[in-house]
Amino acid sequence: MSEVKKGGISVETQNIFPVIKRWLYSDKDIFLRELVSNACDAVTKMKRLVSLGEAENEEEYRITVTLDRELKTLTVADNGIGMTEAEIDRYINQIALSGALEFIEKYEGEDGGAGIIGHFGLGFYSAFMVAGTVEIDTLSFEKDAAAAHWSCTDAGEYEMTAGKKTSRGTAVILHITEEEAEYLEAGRLRAILDKYCAFMPVPIYFSQVGVNGEDKPVNDPEPLWLRNPSELTDEDYKAFYKKLFHDERDPLFYIHVNAEFPLNFKGILYFPKLRDEYAPLEGQVKLYYNQVFVADNIKEVIPEYMMLLRGVLDCPELPLNVSRSYLQESGYVTKIAQHVTKKICDKLTGLFNTDRPRLESIWDDLKPFVEYGVTRDPKFLERIRNILLYKTCDGEYLTSSEYFEKNEGRGEENTMYYASDPLRQVGYIELFRDQGITVTVMDGPMDPRFLSFMEMQEGAVHYVRIDSDMDKVLKSEERAEENEALQTLFEGVVPEGITVKQEVMKSGKTPAILTLSEEKRRLGEILKQYGEIPGIKIPENEETLVLNRNCPLIARITALAEKESSAEKAKTLARQVYLIAVIAQRSFSRDELREFIDSSIDLLYNA
Repeated sequence: MSEVKKGGISVETQNIFPVIKRWLYSDKDIFLRELVSNACDAVTKMKRLVSLGEAENEEEYRITVTLDRELKTLTVADNGIGMTEAEIDRYINQIALSGALEFIEKYEGEDGGAGIIGHFGLGFYSAFMVAGTVEIDTLSFEKDAAAAHWSCTDAGEYEMTAGKKTSRGTAVILHITEEEAEYLEAGRLRAILDKYCAFMPVPIYFSQVGVNGEDKPVNDPEPLWLRNPSELTDEDYKAFYKKLFHDERDPLFYIHVNAEFPLNFKGILYFPKLRDEYAPLEGQVKLYYNQVFVADNIKEVIPEYMMLLRGVLDCPELPLNVSRSYLQESGYVTKIAQHVTKKICDKLTGLFNTDRPRLESIWDDLKPFVEYGVTRDPKFLERIRNILLYKTCDGEYLTSSEYFEKNEGRGEENTMYYASDPLRQVGYIELFRDQGITVTVMDGPMDPRFLSFMEMQEGAVHYVRIDSDMDKVLKSEERAEENEALQTLFEGVVPEGITVKQEVMKSGKTPAILTLSEEKRRLGEILKQYGEIPGIKIPENEETLVLNRNCPLIARITALAEKESSAEKAKTLARQVYLIAVIAQRSFSRDELREFIDSSIDLLYNA
């Protein structure tokens, strides 16, 4: 057997640099985030040393990004800790050896490192994604340290010499290639800074050689989510929302999250106001890592049913270069989503208990997402079951227990009556109102699924639409003996498939109502939401025309139907009664509308 050999894998720069240039990040813009993050770390380290009494500082900490279009360079400079020539050799010339980790071990201990961004050591090399040559001018904070200069091409060939820098800190100079000339455009660079560096913890200034600009930071080093909620006002939260998402409307409400051990994340989440029911149901939660932008719209950190949420989450426990697969498999991310759910429920419950008018004023906007959450998450339902609100046709907002208390002794026990189109179904609503029964409004896209789901719960409520067959609610105890002439008359004027039924209703105002099978109608509505499903046919509605024998008009038509000489007039009136019942239940077809207009005019002429 041959001798066993052990050793480390070596990497040739001529092999690794092309990989860095093409594949280090899928988005080239990130190079600027990485370089500014490194600059932030240099300043953070300097602050730490000053706090420990191991260094002194009398100047304002800052990072400056400078564009020189003539020289085709982009410079990222800081007045942080700086580097010695030995440190350049250790941290720059050896790929993926992170100085951040070593600094944390030396000065912070096992539980320290808060605010240090770079933990990987590859970020600096992202500069070669856009630059053919990269230079470093640096001067360490250490006393009597000598300035150092480093230069390297994208072939991995470097030179180190004595530097000329006279002030503490580091400047990284990128010589942008012709292929990446877009990064010499000021607007492009500002957009990248706005996206990735808007809340980094050190003031960042952007300047152009030969161009006068305002000397103010392009970032906010103390974002709202890091501040104490007790120091903030509603206006602060609203202004932050509008600035972040360019939405002129106030959000419905917000949640300031400050989760400590073991989760350790902060953030602010907003429920935005929809423009209309057809607006896209898409939120935007921005993910940050110690104030450094990581990704837009990370759905894994919020419950899927709260997809409308907008806001920011700062999660220092996540890796800076987080992947979608990591998020999907991370138990930490799952716990974040669970915590967010709890905070949302706590907020809604708090509004219900302390500011119910406020909750009622935004309930219509929240309702679709609350209903979806109820059907998707048993814990969410458990937490908010007792504060679920139902809007009534009279504009009230009632919980289910309040609804049943209000309707006690009327209607069927544990049954909630609802309208899906209050304007069109006003005739039905009036029939219920005459009996002292409150009708709720269920006119949203999520309602059919929500109602069916809720009916499967323990101690379930039974939901009945007001145009369903409700004998016990509207029918008088007096039985109606079927009048054969009336039955034959109406069976002859209604379309095939519609059942005609005679009842004595409690109210005498309405001549007839059109009712549907609740079960088949609701099943059809749910199936339509899924689109066409092979092998499953959407059931046809079972319609019944219920004639009210307690209505004087029906009595008159009955008398006409019993006389052969009045048969034609009886037929005309019967058809008109049917059309009135139709328009109270659904929209007319084109032919039905034309017929209704013509017959109404004829009846007025013959009145």
